[in-house]
Amino acid sequence: MTVAPNSIDPARFLEEHLAQASPDLLREMMTTFVNALLSADADAVCGASYGTASPERVNRRNGYRHRDFDTRTGTIDVAIPKLRQGSYFPDWLLERRRRAEAALTTVVANCYLLGVSTRRMEKLVQTLGITGLSKSQVSEMARDLDAQVEAFRTRPLDGGPYAFVAADALTMKVREGGRVVKVAVLVATGVNAEGYREILGLQVSSAEDGAGWLGFFRDLVARGLTGVKLVTSDAHAGLVAATGATLPGASWQRCRTHYAANLMSVTPKSSWPWVKTLLGTVFDQPDAESVHAQFDRVLEALEHKLPRSFAHLEAAREEILAFTGFPKSIWRQLWSNNPNERLNREIRRRTDVVGIFPDRGSIIRLVGAVLAEQHDEWAEQRRYLGLDALAAARRIGEPNPEEATEPDLHALTA
Repeated sequence: MTVAPNSIDPARFLEEHLAQASPDLLREMMTTFVNALLSADADAVCGASYGTASPERVNRRNGYRHRDFDTRTGTIDVAIPKLRQGSYFPDWLLERRRRAEAALTTVVANCYLLGVSTRRMEKLVQTLGITGLSKSQVSEMARDLDAQVEAFRTRPLDGGPYAFVAADALTMKVREGGRVVKVAVLVATGVNAEGYREILGLQVSSAEDGAGWLGFFRDLVARGLTGVKLVTSDAHAGLVAATGATLPGASWQRCRTHYAANLMSVTPKSSWPWVKTLLGTVFDQPDAESVHAQFDRVLEALEHKLPRSFAHLEAAREEILAFTGFPKSIWRQLWSNNPNERLNREIRRRTDVVGIFPDRGSIIRLVGAVLAEQHDEWAEQRRYLGLDALAAARRIGEPNPEEATEPDLHALTA
């Protein structure tokens, strides 16, 4: 008799159902598991199971003491066994939360303690499943997180050369001088010498202007940013000027996704589907020569029918086709900022919970913690770019040793 293969993965089945379960159920399961683990650990310390007579016993239980333990499912009541002799307290129970989770908690708690939108903050704290935080707890967590984030933001960039860099800005609201203002959170990522992505920097600027971007890139260069071949970003004038001033020799790739939105703004609505399709054909070509040839054909198609779209596209040619100067195998990673969109969504997922930050330090704490976690995850994933393609890209624009002229020996010894 043939037995039908097992088509259900038990671990995945349990994970999916737990993910759909209510927070109360998850907290109850977590409480049961943690308490069982503590009981088993205490038995090991005592040398025998609870209530069991054994010549190997070296200690006995003496009741429990309760402690609130904040987890991702909320605050649970942990029953820590007490011993007749000595004390028992597991080290892992003192371990800090994950950085981003702790940062979110401290930011929300700071908002609450500072009297910012009190009713809203109470709901947010309940959503996080946290029963309460004292000012001393918030201060202690904040000091620890601030030290970690500051060390991460100011670390030397010694993993270079960083051939490819992507830069973007997010707008957030903060209370300053008794009013709510918008600030720009500047973020840069890069690909290091080993082909892995890194978070390069984070700064909060009063506005996304040339001065903010110039200070940001100067800080990156001072910390060790070198060997940049291409910077991918949107067409913010201040950002483009700052890269030109601080990263001489680097090309600029205008994000194709952002550019499509810019082109759409000068194209009649009824004609946009056609123009969008034409633009897409440029990026579907097999090599650089074909890309430029198709770009010329698209311009010819637009020149007389849509003169404004034609002029806009023609002026942006060098900006949106900079990626063609690099190996074909890595074009998709270079021609847009789309790889950073997941990072932006993760930042937004955390910051949207807060809404209005009480100060700029809270922004740096929360966003910095999110970026530090993402940085660690990228280091454990597979390479973002292959080493062969990366090495070929770094050689672009460098002098060819085979073409170097022989030195004038007479001049050297004269």
